[in-house]
Amino acid sequence: MSYSPDRKSGSPTKSQVLKRPRPLSLPDQALKYVIMKMQLQSHHHHHSSLSPSTASPSPHSESDLSSGFNSLTLDPPAPDSTSLLSDELLLSIFSKLPISQYLPNSLVCKRWLYLHGRLVQSVKVFDWGFLDSGRVFARFPNLTEFDIVHACIRSPRNSGILVTRKALTVHIDSLFSPNGFIEESDVLKNSVVDDGLGLIASSYPNLRRIAVIGASENGLLRIAEDCQTLQELELHCCGDLALKGISTCRNLQIVKLIACVDGFYRAVISDIGLTILAQGCRRLVKLELCGCEGSYDGIKAIGQCCQMLEELTLNDHRMDGGWLAALPFCGNLKTLTLESCKDIDSNPGPDEHLGFCPTIEELHLRRCQVRDKHGVRALFLVCEAVRDIVLQDCWGLVDEVFAFASICRRVKLISLQGCSLLTTGGLESVLLCWKELQRLRVVSCKNITDSETTPALATLFSVLIELTWRPNTRSLLSSSLAGTGVRLKGGRFFKSLKP
Repeated sequence: MSYSPDRKSGSPTKSQVLKRPRPLSLPDQALKYVIMKMQLQSHHHHHSSLSPSTASPSPHSESDLSSGFNSLTLDPPAPDSTSLLSDELLLSIFSKLPISQYLPNSLVCKRWLYLHGRLVQSVKVFDWGFLDSGRVFARFPNLTEFDIVHACIRSPRNSGILVTRKALTVHIDSLFSPNGFIEESDVLKNSVVDDGLGLIASSYPNLRRIAVIGASENGLLRIAEDCQTLQELELHCCGDLALKGISTCRNLQIVKLIACVDGFYRAVISDIGLTILAQGCRRLVKLELCGCEGSYDGIKAIGQCCQMLEELTLNDHRMDGGWLAALPFCGNLKTLTLESCKDIDSNPGPDEHLGFCPTIEELHLRRCQVRDKHGVRALFLVCEAVRDIVLQDCWGLVDEVFAFASICRRVKLISLQGCSLLTTGGLESVLLCWKELQRLRVVSCKNITDSETTPALATLFSVLIELTWRPNTRSLLSSSLAGTGVRLKGGRFFKSLKP
């Protein structure tokens, strides 16, 4: 049995239904309403303070507000003088401004926001949805540099804990996993990353630099095929086979491979991957290997195939013994940098098999273990023609180890920083061997003191073009505060606070 409600039994008619007030959608109308409301309330309070007995107890009706709202007028907005300028002219004007002004200018209006996006050429994405949805392509249509490393890692963005290791910085929570700061599930799958690289390749054919983590051969191959002008690549957490994808990047000049970072992720790049890279990217000028394995064969392949290579950096390398003997195959190498290496070369082999790099100009050692005397000696033999030597925060750099630097006879610059075991006598014995020395920098080497400076060393200082001498910053601070009483007053104050 069907039932139909009767209008007379409580159901309101159309005329009895209270109509919902129409919302004010326009900003000017909303502003008028707010101003009118404030004026009526001010008038009501003023009237109540003058004659409380005659004040109306009920608030103003909606009809009063409507009538006052219709009678209220606002000043018309000022005309936009930039609307008469073309987009090309505005872009020319914006391009002359410093980059720090791009973001404030983009907040002026939608048109300026659009023009600002056309000026931006480098973007670092932190949200994968910004890439996957395609918003980044509409917002920044002319990008030449793209970094999606952080977007490929799931991490709590609102966390106050920030961990930095080498070139990677991520937010982490307070729960530490025994597997490290990043688990395997925290990194996007290879197929997802490859799809994102496909979108980037189709949208930015003029891409020049890209940084990515966890990509496979298919995604990198798409970049190599569509982005013929790609010149710089930073690749995290990749293996040997993934490097097949970039073997067709004929114009690559700068490559940074980060295979393993302790506490974050672990991948393997061996001689196989280095050989694939060398045979495909023959125009390399700068190569940086972080946490990569390999041996003599891998370095030899790079030297023979990449004849334009000028800069080689090994960061926390896991190379097998004997890799130093392959450096002479890099016939155009000018700068060699070793960073955070636990050893130089565990088994360099006999001296007659080492050879040397004739074009080497700079040798940098930063935060390296140099306790192995055979490895350090082999390094200076290979870099015999070096002219600039930079040693920074190297552990185990005693006088006997530093003495091997005298093998290099053409040194013009020596920079020592944080070498706390080196003494004044050990420094002097090497400096006097360098007849072409022009620049000397000694900073924060506490065992090198002014009191032990000999006349021969002082004479050498007088003929140098550049001299930076701050071996002991504590003694320098004490001498600068002598006679001021600053330290004495502070000491008395803290002594008075002791129980």
